Amino acid sequence: MPKLFSPVKIGSYAFSHRVVLAPLTRMRAGEGARPGPLMAEYYAQRTSPGALLIGEATIAAPEGNGYLGAPGLYDDSQIAGWKTVTDAVHAKGGKIFLQLYHAGRQSNAQLQPNGGRPVGPSEVAHGGVAYTEAGWVPNTPNRALETAELAGVVESFRAAAKRGLAAGFDGVELHAANGYLFDQFLQDGSNRRTDEYGGSIANRARLLLDATRAVIDVWGADKVAVRLGPSGSWGDMSDRDPQALFAYVAAQLNALGIAYLHLIEPRIAGNIEDDARDQAPVAAKTLRAVFHGPIIAAGGFDGASAEAIVQSGDADLVAFGRHFIANPDLPERLRKHLPLNPYDRATFFGGTELGYTDYPFFAGDAVTA
Repeated sequence: MPKLFSPVKIGSYAFSHRVVLAPLTRMRAGEGARPGPLMAEYYAQRTSPGALLIGEATIAAPEGNGYLGAPGLYDDSQIAGWKTVTDAVHAKGGKIFLQLYHAGRQSNAQLQPNGGRPVGPSEVAHGGVAYTEAGWVPNTPNRALETAELAGVVESFRAAAKRGLAAGFDGVELHAANGYLFDQFLQDGSNRRTDEYGGSIANRARLLLDATRAVIDVWGADKVAVRLGPSGSWGDMSDRDPQALFAYVAAQLNALGIAYLHLIEPRIAGNIEDDARDQAPVAAKTLRAVFHGPIIAAGGFDGASAEAIVQSGDADLVAFGRHFIANPDLPERLRKHLPLNPYDRATFFGGTELGYTDYPFFAGDAVTA
């Protein structure tokens, strides 16, 4: 049996295979950032018995949104919609982790309460886009968070994690990659602070680690995870010494005993493959030396390369994005070496059921909806 389809344990959960639905921003939430029936159908389609799914980036604080149509858990009114999603996943025999995020400076005033400026660690000019009623628009220049505000950021993640518990999720993953708020604090290209949240690597990691501990207080360490993007450049991110930075963060997370570490390979920038399409996965291999729990690798994998990385021991599971968008039955297709549906990038973000819940299951036997 290929190792990709052998059992694996994460925390107190046992999974029957190692093909994970990656957290994918699809922007199909309804009014008030509330999930609806269409989202429940989408996740149910991609659930197989004993599978792990990671929910899309979910807004943890009202000022944390970067995309119109992204779902939230910053308000109690959003719990019920998510409960329909988790119920649908559980009915198909899967588990689903909530992914919480704060866009930080990757936002636009149109998405901010009262049209305010987005927030970030420092006022550093940067590019990037947000999605609003006007479509894709440039990010609004951000203001720097005051030191006294950062405890409130941590508490917003604690509160959202409690709502996730009420919504029936099986765990929580903190999104600290892709140029969002935690990543902005980690990397010195965006963090120019001189207080206890800037300067040294330990200081720059403080916000993420404080938020991780807050969520652990709610869930327990064996149901909490973190996603990192070592050397990721999306959102004009950069760091002078990424190896030292991410090794430190991974070691600290290892000491906290979290459920897993989710790593995006640097060959991926946002949802776009880097020009170095044949670049070998390096993030998981590098950080395996300091993080001893389960590792999920993501970014540019197919069936063969996923099998190779779990065989090598550099990762324990592999998260798939674009192929899982187009193939709701992806684990079975990979297991049986069946052909894959092509994906339509034009329907990735926002819209209706088109390019969302209308991709066909394989027409052969043993693969059904």
